[in-house]
Amino acid sequence: MKLTIHQFDLPLKHTFKTSHEARDVQPTMIIELGLKDQFGLGEAVATAYYGYSIEAMIAEVEAQRNNVERFDEFTNPDSFYRQLDLWFPENSFIRCAFDIAANDLYGKLQNKPLYELWGLSIENIPVSNYTIGIASLKKMKEKLIETPWPIYKVKLGTDEDINIVTELRSVTDSPFRVDANCGWGADETIKNAVRLKPLGVEFIEQPLPAASIEDMAAVKKQSVLPLIADENCMVPTDVAKCAPYFHGVNVKLTKCGGLTPARRMLAEAKELGLKTMVGCMTESSVGISAIAHLLPLLDYVDMDGAILLSEDPAEGVWLNEQGIAQFTDRPGTGALLKLNL
Repeated sequence: MKLTIHQFDLPLKHTFKTSHEARDVQPTMIIELGLKDQFGLGEAVATAYYGYSIEAMIAEVEAQRNNVERFDEFTNPDSFYRQLDLWFPENSFIRCAFDIAANDLYGKLQNKPLYELWGLSIENIPVSNYTIGIASLKKMKEKLIETPWPIYKVKLGTDEDINIVTELRSVTDSPFRVDANCGWGADETIKNAVRLKPLGVEFIEQPLPAASIEDMAAVKKQSVLPLIADENCMVPTDVAKCAPYFHGVNVKLTKCGGLTPARRMLAEAKELGLKTMVGCMTESSVGISAIAHLLPLLDYVDMDGAILLSEDPAEGVWLNEQGIAQFTDRPGTGALLKLNL
């Protein structure tokens, strides 16, 4: 197996700000695995919020290069994931990049797209939202007007959250989803839900800090809007823990370690009666294309990362103006590197 590492700084169209960070560039690592004249691409972005840097990830990958390139027993992504657990036991971001690459490679070796290998249909899939990051109210309204979209996800966690949503509602009839990114308290969430529901908000994502999980019991009981876990749903064992406190879970590939664990998490969430969502972390089309193949398993999706970029080093599954994923005719994830930034 041949290993190639690509490093990119993905430039964003606008400063992307949440309640805990702001960035104009998104560093990312793209892994390429080659076998039998085929190759698979996988991606993991780096974020200081979760303690990862590109330099540290690349160094960790390089430390395992010999083990990866000597591996000659690749049969399917599930068995390969057991090796990833051995090579990178503490780094879900790296496992994510390798697991997406392994799934892409497997699809190409089988000459089929992933959703077909998984026995899924893409005839009826959820629409992706478009994210409006925190900025001045004027700038947030300009972003919304600049990109007409059927559903918006609005980042909150400020002292002016209700006013922000009220003002944004004045320029669009599209539904909103709001993400407080751990920026609210319990009472604040309950009160905000009452004020946000008439403003056309569908649900609230991660209102409280992850450590305040016990407070979510009262919030869930009293909230007039559904509550979706994000920071409380990082790894497979978190799904069951979230069930008493949330109405749904947002699974992110980088946090959980890739497509293989994500599929298990989504299946468990469905069994527990939870709504399912997959979110992105401003990946290129490599990561976004991987997310797309999970669409038949989802109630909601946030896969707008690539269209938030001013330049994308890859191409693959893309979103049309209605927010609907458009698949390529290529096997695997459909992603392909096209340029260096």
